[in-house]
Amino acid sequence: MKVLAVASIVQPLSPEQRQQIMPNEVPATLKLYLDGKIEQFWFRQDKPGVIFLMNVETIEEARAAVEALPLTAGRYAKYELMHVGPLAPLGLLIQSK
Repeated sequence: MKVLAVASIVQPLSPEQRQQIMPNEVPATLKLYLDGKIEQFWFRQDKPGVIFLMNVETIEEARAAVEALPLTAGRYAKYELMHVGPLAPLGLLIQSK
């Protein structure tokens, strides 16, 4: 199952908090990537946050993974999760008549 996980920063970090949290956030995110749970990732251009394309079995698995990240666990970030899949109506364009 593919899930888009879109993060928003809900409480900005002070410089001290950033120095404390980010050295843990980055390796935790990298571990999810190396474990195959995060397939792709981007930095948001509209506001602070990230977007992950996740490869998981369930929405609950995606939620547990992102909620364990330090920024989310510390209530600095929250994620919106969306199950995504192929654009099914495109199949109508290639069906034989």
